[in-house]
Amino acid sequence: MKIRRFQPGEEPALYEVFYSAIHLIAKNDYSQEQLNAWAPSDLDLELWVKRINDINPFVAEIDGKPVGYADVQQNGYIDHFFVSGNHPRKGVGKALMKAIHSESERLGITELTSNVSKTAQPFFQRFGFVIVEQRKPVVRGVELQNALMRKDCKFHNHSD
Repeated sequence: MKIRRFQPGEEPALYEVFYSAIHLIAKNDYSQEQLNAWAPSDLDLELWVKRINDINPFVAEIDGKPVGYADVQQNGYIDHFFVSGNHPRKGVGKALMKAIHSESERLGITELTSNVSKTAQPFFQRFGFVIVEQRKPVVRGVELQNALMRKDCKFHNHSD
């Protein structure tokens, strides 16, 4: 597995990762209506391309194909963190989390935050994130559940 920066042109492949993560992994925690609102099959590709370019994520690839992606912004916010539903439990998420932590250290970020799905909360907790607040955002007219999670970054003591 290789972790690298996103390359323009990969946006459709990353949407496949996003879509499969939601429809294959999060399906145990969300209704079909919620899944369809969160990851519609008829997404506006132009908006998606802009979004991915704005967040400039790291991409995990296996055999030259993206199998996960995640970003961290200058302010420590993790906007997207998705692993393909076809590649669960293969260390992809762990490798992406490691890349985010390295990037955070490089940028001098002292706190990481993210709005995390019910499905991903236990994963984030394993990396030291704590739930700050349960939330119910409305996406395309449908209420979802997630939690604002945060982690203090003290990079001088690696307790990994």
